Amino acid sequence: MRADRLLAILMLLRHRGRLTAGELAAELEVSVRTVLRDVEALSAAGVPVYTDRGRGGGISLLPGYRTDLTGLTLDEAKALLASASGRVHSPAFASAMRKVAAALPEPHRAAATQAAERILVLPEGFARPRAPEPLLGALQQAVFDGVRIRVRYRARGSDVAERVLDPVGLVHAGEVWYLLARRDGADRTYRVSRFESVEPTGEPTDRPATVDLAAAFEASRASFRETLHDTVVTVLIDPKVRDMVARTIIEIIDEAADADGRIRIRARFGGEQHLLRTLWSLGPTVELLDPPAMRQAIAARAAATLEHYGDV
Repeated sequence: MRADRLLAILMLLRHRGRLTAGELAAELEVSVRTVLRDVEALSAAGVPVYTDRGRGGGISLLPGYRTDLTGLTLDEAKALLASASGRVHSPAFASAMRKVAAALPEPHRAAATQAAERILVLPEGFARPRAPEPLLGALQQAVFDGVRIRVRYRARGSDVAERVLDPVGLVHAGEVWYLLARRDGADRTYRVSRFESVEPTGEPTDRPATVDLAAAFEASRASFRETLHDTVVTVLIDPKVRDMVARTIIEIIDEAADADGRIRIRARFGGEQHLLRTLWSLGPTVELLDPPAMRQAIAARAAATLEHYGDV
């Protein structure tokens, strides 16, 4: 355990520079006294670590000190290399993975590489192709460089429009990439697959110095859901499609087993069109009980379909 902690101290100092004993103790969840003993052990082992006392002081490494240790356990190395088995979005990422593999001890390197060869992550399944995102690399670069971009973007149901954006960050959610950006001072979210061109303007972005991407994306998602006119219904479903229904709707309010073996669910959909599309695709595995108007709408669609194919 102590060896892991010593290595953690070394990596923290390499990554963050000077840190106080209190900051290291909080990071490692140990006492300040333990940190000071560990620093003495590193120094005795020949690591050029030193402590400055007084205001503005702290613990740091001698400038220019380098180590090739990655600090990765075998399981961590397997997980990291397996993550590269999916779609790699830049040559830099592929290069980083090669360096990680090269830095591992020989026994770890062989085991981690063999494990990674047996994991493949793909963004699409058999039937539904994933929307292409050819401009993801250009958007990533704009985010990294902090430059304003001029884009051509096609929103759902709209023509292509030219816009000037200040990129904030990228989020991968539900197998889809989204760009969080500011436009005319307001926070916006854009689906990466809908960009048709991206051109850096050379101007710096107008964005906050730090950002909580998880909170920003959740705020955007909540704002989008508020625009939906929720429809609450009661349905009977085959237990075999329960999980599929749960992934498709906004919320299951309550559910209970029905006498005939099906599940009775009160669920929230994002409007009538969302409801009709979802239930129609599930066919006889689901029965809408109420509201009556929506039940009649599905029955009318079924009758029209039967009439169209009645001679088959």
